[in-house]
Amino acid sequence: MGDIAIRVEGIGKKYRIGKKERYKTLRDTLASTFAVPIQKAGKLLRGEGLGTAEGDEMIWALKDISFEVRRGEAIGVIGGNGAGKSTFLKILSRITEPTTGFADIYGRVGSLLEVGTGFHPELTGRENIYLNGAILGMKRGEIDRKFDEIVAFSEVERFIDTPVKHYSSGMYLRLAFAVAAHLEPEILLVDEVLAVGDAGFQKKCLGKMGSVAKEGRTVLLVSHNMGAITQLCETTVHLEKGRLKRVGPSGEVVSAYLSSSVGTDVKSSWFNNTSKPNHAEVRFDSARLLSIDEQPLSVVHFDSTFLIEIAYAITAPIRDLSISYKVYDTQGNLVFESMDTDMPEWKGRVREPGQYRSLCEMVPSFLKPGRYYVSLISFVEHVKIIETQQNVLSFDVSEVGYPLNPGRLGIVSPVLQWKVIG
Repeated sequence: MGDIAIRVEGIGKKYRIGKKERYKTLRDTLASTFAVPIQKAGKLLRGEGLGTAEGDEMIWALKDISFEVRRGEAIGVIGGNGAGKSTFLKILSRITEPTTGFADIYGRVGSLLEVGTGFHPELTGRENIYLNGAILGMKRGEIDRKFDEIVAFSEVERFIDTPVKHYSSGMYLRLAFAVAAHLEPEILLVDEVLAVGDAGFQKKCLGKMGSVAKEGRTVLLVSHNMGAITQLCETTVHLEKGRLKRVGPSGEVVSAYLSSSVGTDVKSSWFNNTSKPNHAEVRFDSARLLSIDEQPLSVVHFDSTFLIEIAYAITAPIRDLSISYKVYDTQGNLVFESMDTDMPEWKGRVREPGQYRSLCEMVPSFLKPGRYYVSLISFVEHVKIIETQQNVLSFDVSEVGYPLNPGRLGIVSPVLQWKVIG
């Protein structure tokens, strides 16, 4: 038990979805206090059940969630919208009670779940810092020692004595995160509030959470930023529709999640099934997106190498044939083009009839995170285009392994080697 920070056993949370009730006056409330027991007794006498009201529906936001978090671990929590991630953190923060199961938490908890959680709008930034410290059980002297560091991190020095109800959402977030991260909780729970901040502040927050984890404190991070999850967390929990899908090493869990959540228009393989007769000397048979060990892919990590495979048939000898592909972004911009005759050994050669397979190795840390489309072209340079196949493949580049500022301009984001001489 000594090395366990959080133990979750069979956690479930059920909500009632029903008809909206109109606003009740005090008179309505008093009347219902006396009427409801009589109505229930009448139902029992008539043999009717006491279930949910007509039109109500019960849903499980979470169901049977169990796992353990050890002290000093940084754990990521991922899943689609409505997966139950925020509900789970609210249960751990004691904001809401579970319907089933329990969570044992060993240590002082600091949480940042929603902008303004734990802040009193009428109090100033200064007063809210001391209020949050007191809630965490800290003495005034401890808060005094951290105060300047909190204010400097939040960058709201000019407004620290202004009531926080006058803060913008960005200012609110900066101060809220600074308080949650700097008042030394033993367990830090952070929801996807970082999406509110600008790119520079997000990077600053991620750096702070990394240092908190390295100090031996426990971090639970809910995020849609897969790069942040894999960068900060060794282990990741994947929730799906309120259920525990998998728990394991972040790289494996994130890859499985991304592969299962890509859109239906993603095409990692293509086969030329047309029955139309082809009288040209070259015909494309198939194309595939592959990992470096030639396994099918639909999602590529930013910092990973991958392959584009093009299979084709030649029916008559042909000289100077080039097999090429073009990559486009979602706006239709041509990102780059590559062809197998870039290799000197194939330039100017005659290709005899037969089946061929061209493999192009795509360098890592080049394509920006996003969706891309691949078109195929076969041609004889300066002579003719033989065949074109548009948008036969599509794939996503994930932000896993993306170390750059999200606001980086340009169609591509190569990570290039620099030498700085002082």
